[in-house]
Amino acid sequence: MDKIKIVIVGLGGVGGYYGGLLAKKYADNPDIEIYFVARGAHLKKIQEKGLTLITEKGTFQVHPTLATDNVAEIGTADYIIMTPKSYDLDSTVAQIKPIVGANTVVLPLLNGIDNSDRIRTLLPGTEVWQGCCYIVARLNEPGVVESSGGVHRFNFGYEHKQTNERLTGFESLLKEAGIDATFYENILHVIWTKFFFISSTASLTSYFNVSFGALLTDETRKATLVSMLEELILIANAEGAEIERTVIDKVIHQLEKLPFETTSSMHSDFKAGKTTEVHGLTGSVVELGKKLGIPTPTYLNVYNELLKR
Repeated sequence: MDKIKIVIVGLGGVGGYYGGLLAKKYADNPDIEIYFVARGAHLKKIQEKGLTLITEKGTFQVHPTLATDNVAEIGTADYIIMTPKSYDLDSTVAQIKPIVGANTVVLPLLNGIDNSDRIRTLLPGTEVWQGCCYIVARLNEPGVVESSGGVHRFNFGYEHKQTNERLTGFESLLKEAGIDATFYENILHVIWTKFFFISSTASLTSYFNVSFGALLTDETRKATLVSMLEELILIANAEGAEIERTVIDKVIHQLEKLPFETTSSMHSDFKAGKTTEVHGLTGSVVELGKKLGIPTPTYLNVYNELLKR
């Protein structure tokens, strides 16, 4: 049996948590190798002492087969789990090209709805799955990743509603490592359901410069939110995501449950003057609307305004 090589690219909170559990589980398994691709002080600390993973179930020191910033040292990968920010996607794909072979599967776990299509354009002929996760995890300091909140869902599938032994086998491999993984035949529905919340709220907290709670306390802000969600429903269903109108109430309910003053990471990045995911979370909707012939006036207005900031 050939060894299975799983490569985690991006060792922040998300990649560090899932990669850490995989490295912990398969450390002594001669048939499965786990590789970390990281950089800088984070990489150096992992190479010297391993990755410290702080979870609700305890703290672990884990060691991958290899941690590197030079993918040429890995060889051809079987699975590549990618967890960069959406604005780093193109450069990350360029980085992994040397380890992509004829049978390599690439699985992006990052915010957005067009990531898999973007990867397929950059890596023609490569099998690219789709995924999204629900997790609260962060990189505390170089070599240390911490998860909190008790939610670590890892959802994935192949957008053409395919089921095969490779998909179900990968689900089993993840589950055996203690990862809350689920393979979905209709992964588009799962990804779009998450996108409805993160896209609309990230866009509008940034646009109005307010917290999550404040989106619901003003009639104009709330009406803008509903308008964006209505535009998203039309686009999502044109893409085959099978989203019902009840998603609007679900988004509002999610906002009501959150602490009033919390906000989106994109809003925080705007306030801090950092690079933002405005294209992946806002602009991509405008582009997809144009492609499908579906008007998105509210999204277009918000996107154009955010581009000026």
